[in-house]
Amino acid sequence: MKVDSYIQGQPCWVELATHNWQAAKSFYQQLFGWEATDMPTPDGQYTTMQIAAGEVAAMYQMSAEMAKDTPSHWMIYFAVDNVDDTIERTKTAGGQLVIGPHNVGDAGRMAVLMDVEGASFSVWQAMSHHGIKHQHIANTLCWVELACRVPEKSQRFYQQVLGFGMSTVPMGEFDYTQWLVAEQAVGGMIAMTAEWGDIASHWMSYFDVDNCDDMANKAQALGATICVPPTDIAEVGRFAVLNDPQGAVFSIIAVDNRQDE
Repeated sequence: MKVDSYIQGQPCWVELATHNWQAAKSFYQQLFGWEATDMPTPDGQYTTMQIAAGEVAAMYQMSAEMAKDTPSHWMIYFAVDNVDDTIERTKTAGGQLVIGPHNVGDAGRMAVLMDVEGASFSVWQAMSHHGIKHQHIANTLCWVELACRVPEKSQRFYQQVLGFGMSTVPMGEFDYTQWLVAEQAVGGMIAMTAEWGDIASHWMSYFDVDNCDDMANKAQALGATICVPPTDIAEVGRFAVLNDPQGAVFSIIAVDNRQDE
């Protein structure tokens, strides 16, 4: 399904900041079959990734200064009506402004924010560029998930900042929180237990795939590490968590009932 616009709170873009841009580009092109378009920037190269001429993600080389303290990572962007107003709500709710705000040419206005537990995310006020051009097709972003220590604090924060609604879904031994925008589930939240060790609170990107096991094996053959092996989620699908060769963590999922259009 082609997408031309996003509303407040919807995940609208996903972007890889990597220590090795050329190697990362090659990995994801081989893994997902993405096409790449490189655009020179004052700091290096910014690459957009496409499927059928529609942009689905982007990546860039981290500066040497940034790479010293920051691992390669995927960043999720949420659509907002007004970036500056969102920054003020973030501060009021106990979060922080990390980068910005600033305009990206005539594409849009952005900022990087941090929530009450330290999870980073970005917000995007679209001008000429609205975001991901495809949904519900293989090898595109299909879900975003917050892993946090104190769900009640995160619930209040994202309700205030992005206007999320919530619903609770029983998942065996625990309840899973879904984030709602216009009564549609756009992501979820999971409580981190002691088993997670010292992993910090974070947002996870999930990419839709046709076959989870095949894609996990392919990623491993290309140099990725399988963090969580292919696992079934009852009435949802089969997922795996991967760590790309540059250290960025992401998930793949073969959903049971993809809304192909």
